[in-house]
Amino acid sequence: MKRKLRMGMVGGGLTSFIGPVHRKAAGIDGEIELVCGAFSVVPGESKQTGEALYLNPKRVYETYQEMFEIEKNMPPDQRIDFVSVVTPNHVHFGPSKMALESGFHVIVEKPIAFSLEEAKTLQKVVAKTGLILGLTHTYTGYPLVKEARNMVATGKLGKIRKVFVEYPQGWLSTLLEGTGNMQASWRTDPKQSGMGGAIGDIGTHAANLAEYITGSNITEVCAMLNAVVKGRKLDDDASMLIKFDNGATGVLMATQVAAGEENNLNIRVYGEKGGLEWKQEDPNTMIVKWLGKPKEIIRAGQSYLSDEAKAFTRTPAGHPEGYLEAFANIYRAFGKAVRDYKPGKKINAAKYDFPDVEDGVRGMNFVQTAVKSGNSTRKWTKLK
Repeated sequence: MKRKLRMGMVGGGLTSFIGPVHRKAAGIDGEIELVCGAFSVVPGESKQTGEALYLNPKRVYETYQEMFEIEKNMPPDQRIDFVSVVTPNHVHFGPSKMALESGFHVIVEKPIAFSLEEAKTLQKVVAKTGLILGLTHTYTGYPLVKEARNMVATGKLGKIRKVFVEYPQGWLSTLLEGTGNMQASWRTDPKQSGMGGAIGDIGTHAANLAEYITGSNITEVCAMLNAVVKGRKLDDDASMLIKFDNGATGVLMATQVAAGEENNLNIRVYGEKGGLEWKQEDPNTMIVKWLGKPKEIIRAGQSYLSDEAKAFTRTPAGHPEGYLEAFANIYRAFGKAVRDYKPGKKINAAKYDFPDVEDGVRGMNFVQTAVKSGNSTRKWTKLK
């Protein structure tokens, strides 16, 4: 395929936070271009967004249903190759399902859907159509996260025993949704966000990061979920003990009421021989601690890194890469898979190294299990 991939977008209007992030990330490598979209359910906003993005007015739609019906009947040299779904949680399922059934690959914001049932339905649609569904668990796109995963996979730390993963934010320390803040309003509304608040919004990122680096799945949780801010309808604070299928145990914390915190996702993984520590707010540095030896400071962009980390590095050492580049790594890996796709041939997402529908189902399973555990007197609850 000797051309740019053509992308459509559902959601991501002028008032969106994550839509512009997706568009910037998709465009970083110059291999993807946005050609159409249904950007908002607010009358007129989709048109205004299309104008601001200099899109052809004929390819700016009021609804995603209209977009898919028209786009699937366009000539092959014009129609979109894939769709990016960047809506609030309750509008992930409908566009993703219809896009797949219309013959388009999909990349969707996490969580994959509103419920585990919807996630499993998408899993079946992907299996039936043979098309690709990517999920933007952004933090797995950082080069040093790739390095951490490689260190575990190659046995450098020995058998993994303990995992601590934390995701503290402070932006919901007050009843921000009561002030008209749009981001706070939908994220704390069970009708739009789903059964999980902080656990669904950022807890899924923490769980996914722990599973990605360790190469092991969470099998059981013992959770405590709280709505700390008075009047809030969903949890804004979650803490839990976790068990992995390799025998390791750990602690996961996700809170949005840690006043003063920004986006301090961090993880520590310990094996028999040593451990590692990585922080999202300082993503170009990783600390490796050895049993009986001095600790090491690992830096992004260096020649001593693994091939897996180098493949997702864009700049030389000392030239910081951050959130947008990590996001772009997900899009680039997904885009390579789309380019390699052939009808009837199943694409292995693990080969390209991007989160897929299986990660999405696991994420929704995690949220549902954590909420169930939080509401239970038995506490320890197994993932289905």
